[in-house]
Amino acid sequence: MLLQDLKVVVIVLLLCVHALHGSTLSAASSYEFTAHRMQHYNLVKQKHGCRGVIVVAEARSSDEPMLTRRCVIMRVADFTTTAYNEAQRQNAAAILILLPQNISSIPHETIRSFMVSESEALMKETLMPVYVAPEDEQLLYMYEEVKRAASTRTLPIFIRVLQSMVTATAFQILVSNNSPIKAITDSALVTLEGVLPGAGQDIPTIVITAHYDSYGLAPWLSYGADSNGSGVIILLELARLFHKLYSSPSTRPRYHLMFSLTGGGKYNYLGTKRWIEENLDHAESSLLHDNVAFVLCLDTLANDDELYMHVSRPPKPDTPMHAFIQHLEEVISFRFPGVKTRLVHKKINLGESTIAWEHERYSLRRIPGFTLSHLEDPKSERRGSLLDTVSQVDLRKLKRNGIIIAEALARYMYHLSGMGSPKDVQLFKGQLDFHDNRISSLMSFLTSVPRATQLMDKESSHILLVNSLEQEFKRYLQQVHRHTFRQDKRDPDITFFDQMSQPIVMYRVKPAAFDLFLGGCITAYLGIVYFAIQNFGYVYKKLKAAVKPMSCTK
Repeated sequence: MLLQDLKVVVIVLLLCVHALHGSTLSAASSYEFTAHRMQHYNLVKQKHGCRGVIVVAEARSSDEPMLTRRCVIMRVADFTTTAYNEAQRQNAAAILILLPQNISSIPHETIRSFMVSESEALMKETLMPVYVAPEDEQLLYMYEEVKRAASTRTLPIFIRVLQSMVTATAFQILVSNNSPIKAITDSALVTLEGVLPGAGQDIPTIVITAHYDSYGLAPWLSYGADSNGSGVIILLELARLFHKLYSSPSTRPRYHLMFSLTGGGKYNYLGTKRWIEENLDHAESSLLHDNVAFVLCLDTLANDDELYMHVSRPPKPDTPMHAFIQHLEEVISFRFPGVKTRLVHKKINLGESTIAWEHERYSLRRIPGFTLSHLEDPKSERRGSLLDTVSQVDLRKLKRNGIIIAEALARYMYHLSGMGSPKDVQLFKGQLDFHDNRISSLMSFLTSVPRATQLMDKESSHILLVNSLEQEFKRYLQQVHRHTFRQDKRDPDITFFDQMSQPIVMYRVKPAAFDLFLGGCITAYLGIVYFAIQNFGYVYKKLKAAVKPMSCTK
């Protein structure tokens, strides 16, 4: 009987050790990937983003009750304002957000929830490092493991400990960059301008402008398809279409059309501010010095069925801006009745340190202007998000909004309503139409690289993008200029910081309890072997007696 018990124990231990050995992850088992740090900048002496870089912590799911000194792993659906604040409250070591490769697979409600949480996180500063990394097989495996470990907390404590000892895998997250974070003192803002000269002398100027940079939780992953790739595309299409009208003396209107693409739009429209100052305060002659009819700012125009006209003060009757808005409403009423329009009046609060819309920069210099956008709220979470990608825009609505603006602009400049022209006349068609292929290719081009402001004058691919936009201007416009505005190192308007991308090492190890359990199994195994050796005669006798009946049976 003793021999049978001994045999059972030996077999069980051998199987247990074998199974444990097979599941053990070597201490050297690791995986290195690149993650991108949350925004880190100072704007108008206000601090934004995360100040931390170094992470040495065990990975945990956001479902865990204890997050202190742990690196919290989240997917898009897990990143909520509540979860983010809870990680901060418990002094978590860091947050690592996994971004899916296919944004279109995320449910709409999850996207909106993430955008809201992202926007709220960016309003404040935090010492807790926050990183974002594109999902891959290894990171998803880690996520599922920590998620499974968190789900066992409802089990009895004994089972949880035993399961942890036998099957659990711990993940250590390591960012060991010891270099101090440094301020970037040589950042620059690039603005492009070009003109279509009108017929005649001393004629008014219409300015069409859009900012081209993007914004989101992590600069290296911010592509800004809607905000504001859509505004840039409509501006480029307007330049192409009106270039054809201005090419012939018979169709050249008595208005100058001035186009500008500005940088720093996501940071208080600093590029616009510097460009206006350059034209009004330093240039000997500029179209902004002269008779400006109005400034049309294009911002976030590739979604929804609303078109809001944002103004700092309601336009007075018999002013150019009032007339243009009437033409805009007329085009919508007769050609696109499903689109809702509304004038949104927001006074400029000089006590605030931030600017809500680009036209406010012109209004501060007493230049009439307004912003067209499908967004009503200037603080909308949709104006800056990692999830603002091509999959989230509607190119048909982008084209529709471009047609509305082009038709209204032509009606205003050619005074069509006052000439007895039919109100439902379609001016832009055929060769003068917005082409689907061109809109799609421009959107793909603009979202091929992230357009965060701090990257535009540093990386070769981003410099190439600005160069390509400049070539597009030169193709259709005259008097094209490229303005590069350097920061005042002594008193910069905005200060960016380095170390925005970091190599992270993920170590896969068994918990300490597992090592104790495995050591106990090995000790028991060796003890049994030692007992068998010390009592070899007794064991041999029992084995011989057990084998003899089997031989007789045969």
